[in-house]
Amino acid sequence: MGEAPRPAAGAGDAGAAALAGEPHPPLRRNRDFLLLWSGAGLSLLGTRVNTIAYPLLVLWSTGSARTAGLLGFVAQLPYLVVQLPAGALVDRWDRRRLMILCNAGAVLATAGVAATVASGRLWLPFLLVAAFAESAFGIVYRLAERAGVRALVPSRQLAAALSQNEARGQTAGLLGQPGGGLLFGLAHWAPFGFTTLAHLGSVAGLLLIRRDLRSEPAGRPSTVAGAIGEAVAWVWRQRLLRAVLGIVAAGNLLLQGLGLALLVAVHEQGGSPAMVSLIVAGRGLGGVLGALSGTWWLRRLSVRAIVIGGNAAWAALIPAAAFAPGPLWLGPVFAGVSFVAGVLNVAGGVYQVRTTPDAMQGRVGGVMGLVGSGTTALGMLGAGLMLGAQGAAPTLLELGGAMTAVALLAIASPAVRRARDRL
Repeated sequence: MGEAPRPAAGAGDAGAAALAGEPHPPLRRNRDFLLLWSGAGLSLLGTRVNTIAYPLLVLWSTGSARTAGLLGFVAQLPYLVVQLPAGALVDRWDRRRLMILCNAGAVLATAGVAATVASGRLWLPFLLVAAFAESAFGIVYRLAERAGVRALVPSRQLAAALSQNEARGQTAGLLGQPGGGLLFGLAHWAPFGFTTLAHLGSVAGLLLIRRDLRSEPAGRPSTVAGAIGEAVAWVWRQRLLRAVLGIVAAGNLLLQGLGLALLVAVHEQGGSPAMVSLIVAGRGLGGVLGALSGTWWLRRLSVRAIVIGGNAAWAALIPAAAFAPGPLWLGPVFAGVSFVAGVLNVAGGVYQVRTTPDAMQGRVGGVMGLVGSGTTALGMLGAGLMLGAQGAAPTLLELGGAMTAVALLAIASPAVRRARDRL
């Protein structure tokens, strides 16, 4: 993208001191990267299972889209309030230990929900607390995991590593959300029990990693507030990053309601959780293909083309879902939305990790997450109110119109128009 400085070489560049003079192995033979990759994959799989299990539990138990929207709002609220302190923790603490603690906290939350639902009681306040806690632990975990990648792979392998990470996340959605629907159909407590086991498996993988994932200690501010302020100032100085984050924030506000709109659309047409699982599987497949093709697009398109083209594609796809003649026709539309998301996520991840100094990886990731995803809680709450008041089709049309405005904003941005470099 050409505006941010390249990160200085140091302890974060694949453990350069430990590997000095040795050729870097390919990712498929990088033991510690594979352990981190697979452990995070298990954790993400469990999270994706619960992403569909929570609204299914509320929607099929109460029939209330508003209540499902409230639960979604609480689950997304950590993206607004946790990101900045989480980034500071990631840059100050041992990243592997922090991920283990996050998994342990998620185990307590999901096991508690499984036990509560299995006992035949559905207590909404407890579900809200558990959903908030699991989401908060997940944010800290993902920031620590992304920051740790740079300690395990060299710079020239970062694009491939982060593309694999994004594909892993999309695959977790492909398997996890349909699996969550199927498990929910078997027993309402089953998705939460599965997620508990997944987080335990992630801990096992983290315990086997040998290499140090800690950040560089030099020049670290003495206070958490100072550390966060340093990261905010760094992000603000990156003109292109600042512009794209604003566009992403607006887009995420709208995209967050799509998942709930999908559930409501299927519910309105008499569909079942199994049908939801099938449609979500198609959406997940689109995301996997987008992530796996991410490096291909990055080699051929400029940053400007990726940002503008991605938002324009969303503006066309979202209102198309309102005209789907049946639930199964929603699958290709949502698959296209996820394909675009996969490509954009790879591009954003590669740029952030490559350009951010290692000692600021967690904090910059937190700032970007706050700006880019902090609005998702409001998006889920607003979508729940809109869906409850007018149903799925009008809501999708309105979301599509708003996304068109976001695409026009991307076209009008001077910083985006000047971004002609390739990643």
